[in-house]
Amino acid sequence: MDSAALAAADAVAALADAAPTPFWLDSPLRPEPADPLTGAAHADLVVVGGGYTGLWTALLAKAADPSRDVLLLEAQTAGWAASGRNGGFCAASLTHGLSNGLARFPDELAALERLGAQNLDAIEKTIDEHGIDCHFERTGELDVATEPHQVDWLRDDVEQARRFGHDARFLDRDEVRAQLDSPTYVAGAWHRDRVALVDPARLAWGLRAACLDAGVRFAERTRVTGLARAGAGVVLRTQHGSARAARVALATNAFPGLLRRVRPYTVPVYDYVLVTEPLSPAQLRAIGWANRQGAGDVANQFHYYRLTADDRVLWGGYDAIYHWASGLRPDFDQRPATFELLARQFFHTFPQLAGLRFTHAWGGAIDTSTRFFAFQRATLGGRVAYSLGYTGLGVGAARFGAQVMLDLLDGRDSEALRLRAIRSRPWPFPPEPARWIGIQLTRRGLARADRRQGRRGPWLRTLDRVGLGFDS
Repeated sequence: MDSAALAAADAVAALADAAPTPFWLDSPLRPEPADPLTGAAHADLVVVGGGYTGLWTALLAKAADPSRDVLLLEAQTAGWAASGRNGGFCAASLTHGLSNGLARFPDELAALERLGAQNLDAIEKTIDEHGIDCHFERTGELDVATEPHQVDWLRDDVEQARRFGHDARFLDRDEVRAQLDSPTYVAGAWHRDRVALVDPARLAWGLRAACLDAGVRFAERTRVTGLARAGAGVVLRTQHGSARAARVALATNAFPGLLRRVRPYTVPVYDYVLVTEPLSPAQLRAIGWANRQGAGDVANQFHYYRLTADDRVLWGGYDAIYHWASGLRPDFDQRPATFELLARQFFHTFPQLAGLRFTHAWGGAIDTSTRFFAFQRATLGGRVAYSLGYTGLGVGAARFGAQVMLDLLDGRDSEALRLRAIRSRPWPFPPEPARWIGIQLTRRGLARADRRQGRRGPWLRTLDRVGLGFDS
């Protein structure tokens, strides 16, 4: 058997007993769902969606005005989708990184970075105040280069980060391997602030509990099927009832929005993740990782990885799959070919962990926009607001998006709303088949650039010129 076939066989064996469910949600701590909505309900504010954005919106609304009657409607259970199945990287960035922000809103980036840092501090404060046991760790993040051409990228990245006041340090080959040991590493950059790690499901469940303590009403297993003006307010139709409200906040993430005209502004992309069995003390010593940073490589098709509280390795990314016509189906959560590829890449990165088994393998949809970070808008005469397009960084940015929605709904002036980055929205995606073709061309172009020492081909250069370019 040649080396490639042997690696494939080892990957399949390591995945043999992996449960097809998100590791974080596979927990006895998962709360019992609230009763569904039946009949007619009324509220001052109805929040649609029980992920991070919806939970933060409800909690912040009650904090600002405890007398406000807030009702949260969730189609399944709070935290079951992207908020409960992500990698748990809680980043301060509101613009999906400094480079993306500089390319789009250079004059406002200093303010956006400051607001992002304040937002992360506020998340930590809320976690402490409410006693949310979500394993919040201010570990920072370790970016690693696995190819020589990426080393200068990291040097530039550290220099740029320092200009904006970040605590960042370039690491040569020996220094990065002293932090986390892989024979594939040639350099690293340790961003020591502005990223924390959390157990994402516990964070969602903790926010849900805080909302209940504050008096937020929940109706779970309640799918909203329609929305319309109703006098000075809004009425929402559900499977078995309705809800009337003065104001509505839409926090539906990757799922089709209730406002048809908003749907072209985001598309769902499937991301996939593996989690290992707990590492033994000897296995931990073999790779180091004493500082427990979140980690990721800097290729266009990148991996992200981290340790859990019980010393498992979460390993995800690389493939980002878009399905025709923005398809969303439960069976898309499982993709054996991607799981096998991720397992092979894991053991290539950490050969010293050969023989380790994976206990969980899952996928899920995130929402992405053409500018790669979230946007918020109000519509229907200011009665309805929405926040969409987090592109994988919603763990931290969702709280900021929730506050912007409340500012819009309440007609409140804020520093955020005076920024063009917040007042604007991204270019919409084209209709099919142009949407599918464009996304596939972009994926292939990014993969080709990785094979060509980062050199971007004609398609990616065109996207860069029109302001639609993206890299990791």
